Amino acid sequence: MCGIAGIFGLEGIADPAAVVAGMTEAMAHRGPDASGVHVASPVALGHRRLSIIDLSHESDQPMHSMDGRYTVVFNGEIYNYRELRRELEAAGRVFRTGSDTEVLLQACIHWGHAALERFHGMFAFAFWDLVKQELLLARDRMGIKPLYVYRDDRHLFFA
Repeated sequence: MCGIAGIFGLEGIADPAAVVAGMTEAMAHRGPDASGVHVASPVALGHRRLSIIDLSHESDQPMHSMDGRYTVVFNGEIYNYRELRRELEAAGRVFRTGSDTEVLLQACIHWGHAALERFHGMFAFAFWDLVKQELLLARDRMGIKPLYVYRDDRHLFFA
């Protein structure tokens, strides 16, 4: 199953890591194998992991690009991740894991928002670009993996 949570806009939140950790703890039943939180103002991302495809801790989330610019938290499964991985490797992308999470991360880096059109599966994810200060939230076309969002004047919360 897995679970994701996060906040965009940390103004006025004294301890965003603790808030997001609490959000992910509320869904511990969705991911008993690992959890993680990443804070890089103005965003805080959290994840609960149920290990299925790649059981190693190298696939724990939040997952970062090798240069640290990009971060992703992901719930779901990309059915065509092997095919996408072959395309990305042919384009020069380098992988550290066997996970579909890393394929999603590399695809978003390589193709940008157009990567969404290439994903076949059930998913919800948050993709953060530290340099552009841009957060992409997405879910599968059918909404199999829901993505809940709450917004007020200063914050965007999601899970």
